[in-house]
Amino acid sequence: MKSLKKEYPLHIMLIPGVIVTLIYAYGPMAGLVMAFQQFEPLSGFFKSDFVGLDNFRYVFNLPDFKQVLWNTLVIAIIKMVLSLLVPLILALLLNEITKKWFAGFIQSAIFLPFFLSWTVLGGVIIELFSLNGPINGLISSIGLEPIMFMLDNGWFRGIIIGSDVWKGMGYNMIIMLAAITGINATLYEAAEVDGAGKWKQMLNITLPGIAPIIILLSVLGLGGILNAGFEQILIMYNPTVYAGADIIDTFVYRLGMFSQQFGPAAAVGLFKSVISLFMVSTTYYAAYKFNNYRIF
Repeated sequence: MKSLKKEYPLHIMLIPGVIVTLIYAYGPMAGLVMAFQQFEPLSGFFKSDFVGLDNFRYVFNLPDFKQVLWNTLVIAIIKMVLSLLVPLILALLLNEITKKWFAGFIQSAIFLPFFLSWTVLGGVIIELFSLNGPINGLISSIGLEPIMFMLDNGWFRGIIIGSDVWKGMGYNMIIMLAAITGINATLYEAAEVDGAGKWKQMLNITLPGIAPIIILLSVLGLGGILNAGFEQILIMYNPTVYAGADIIDTFVYRLGMFSQQFGPAAAVGLFKSVISLFMVSTTYYAAYKFNNYRIF
């Protein structure tokens, strides 16, 4: 009670955020009841027929569902790995630049795409890789046939992954740089005295020092393992590349908004949420068990 009295102004400051979270994050969860109903918008939640697990059976038996799930896992896992690896390499390289103005310039240039929406970047990427775009212009200039990047499943998936990593790598890089700057400088000085070079300092001081941040980002990334980038893919894809780029979120969008199958769409959404909860819980437990790492 003494602690609560002392910190009550901080708790009061949290109230608006808690209210917004309850309204916009927890309130809509009431709509999950649609996953167990043959939902009719005019009937509402209370008058729509209850169908139990029929919506789940229907969705899991759809011929496209397995491919959609596979696409989601492949795209999300590769994005997650590269979104940790690329910023880590960039942070380590930037940390070695001695001229601070140059490091700041590079850091700002890498971070800039993070502030742009996919509405803007998606249009730019579509133009770059279109049949008459500058990329195909370069390919034609060296005597090769133009490539239909945006209509080929293999190329399109690579463009989706690469552009997402490029857009978001600045954010994780800043987090890792902040973690690196928090490492005690005397550790590097002691390592130099012992004859350790830059490579050994990185392996034995820098990487262990930022390991908790890497674990945290991994836990958060695995929690969204089935989030492969709805906004990005929705803006950039087309029916020709559904086989290689259609993910759970876009599948739910088309199932609910275009086909008006609200119950099956809610069932897929609930399935995705349960898997994500399981993944983040398992990862957090493993991080605590084997590395004694805790967020709280």
